[in-house]
Amino acid sequence: MTLPADSHVHSEWSWDTGGPASDAVGRMRATCARAVAIGLPALFFTEHLDLPDTWRAEPQDLMPHQRDFINDAGRVDFAPLDAAGYLDAVDRMRHEFPDLRIRTGVELGQPHVVGEQVARIVDLGSLDRVLGSLHTVDLGEGRAEPNTLNREHDPAVVMSAYLAEVPVMVQVSGVFEVVTHLDYAVRLWPTDDLGPFDPRPFEEEFRVALRAVAESGRALEMNTRRLWPWLPQWWAEEGGAVVTFGSDAHTPDALAGNFPEATAMLEHFGFRPGSDPEDFWVRSRG
Repeated sequence: MTLPADSHVHSEWSWDTGGPASDAVGRMRATCARAVAIGLPALFFTEHLDLPDTWRAEPQDLMPHQRDFINDAGRVDFAPLDAAGYLDAVDRMRHEFPDLRIRTGVELGQPHVVGEQVARIVDLGSLDRVLGSLHTVDLGEGRAEPNTLNREHDPAVVMSAYLAEVPVMVQVSGVFEVVTHLDYAVRLWPTDDLGPFDPRPFEEEFRVALRAVAESGRALEMNTRRLWPWLPQWWAEEGGAVVTFGSDAHTPDALAGNFPEATAMLEHFGFRPGSDPEDFWVRSRG
């Protein structure tokens, strides 16, 4: 079976991978070479489109190479996406890898919060794919990621607040077509203290979020960093009709991680590929 496109890939043009050198396409080039080597027909470089100085963090909340981004006010501050440099790098990779379909995109963090500010960075309409991501929520002390908030609040409260904001994000912003990693707060669940995450206490809250995404007509990304059978099951039961697959790779070796298992799981829940690897997978009604 032909693998679907990896619709969520980062390179050195994303701030959280360390940022590009003056003439850097090294990680992007290595990712393209990896795609060719594993037989992946297409990928979307969806670089982070975040606004600097809009959320707070402690050093332990970030990877070691990211900690210099914390400013004196305890907020994450970085150079925003160099859209011109990124698009030029994609063009060069298309010439170097003519048989690989290389598409453009961004992962837009908190699209309902940043609003029109991102339009000064890149024309979203010129890109092949725009992902909408919820990375931070505000529980009264300013926006922060769940791992920060879990130290300050009951993690169950954090999880509920995260899921409650998903419908808001979907209703307020119409600039993205895919909701990515709905399990982001699950990924940051404090397992050392509380043990493995049990979705059952939060089932109705997940279903409300999924229903909002489905009713908006958007696709849900199956983020393959973690595979949770309950997520596509609830998505299908709440009317979800389309999915994409995204590894969320920040390094070349993570490209298309767990794709064979993820596609098998989605087929089990009635989703089928389109005629092109870049197409959304659609749930059959038969």
